[in-house]
Amino acid sequence: MQLEHSFTVPAPPDRTWALLTDLETVGGCFPGATVTEADEETFAGNVKVKLGPIAVTYQGTGKFLERDDAAHRAVIEGTGKGLRGLGNAGATVTMQLAPDGTGTRVDVGTELSITGKPAQFGRGVMQTVSDRLLGKFVECVESKLGVGGGA
Repeated sequence: MQLEHSFTVPAPPDRTWALLTDLETVGGCFPGATVTEADEETFAGNVKVKLGPIAVTYQGTGKFLERDDAAHRAVIEGTGKGLRGLGNAGATVTMQLAPDGTGTRVDVGTELSITGKPAQFGRGVMQTVSDRLLGKFVECVESKLGVGGGA
């Protein structure tokens, strides 16, 4: 399932890029996520997500597949195993930053794959949940950048 999102933060691209590629810091901005270890290229941790009446905790790892600091473009792959046998999840996320006035527009494309019980929820539920999570993520990113009021 393909999910597309864009958001703008009122900070310059270089500063925004530095934060979004700091896996430990930015991982803590994802609602329900805990980063247990991270370095320049990889991370590990868990994330709890509520999908309809089901709350699933995934334990997993991720890494940069591509990272172009000059072009502000990255591809990150993450995989997780659902605890209590609730299935697995995988995502390949492509992130591209571009100047937008005095701020930065961030375009994010996610190829999401979910198995097990959570897979019964269709694209509508997944899009709604991802939209809600993105809103909280952007608020956290803005606070880490020391700014506020982005969309």
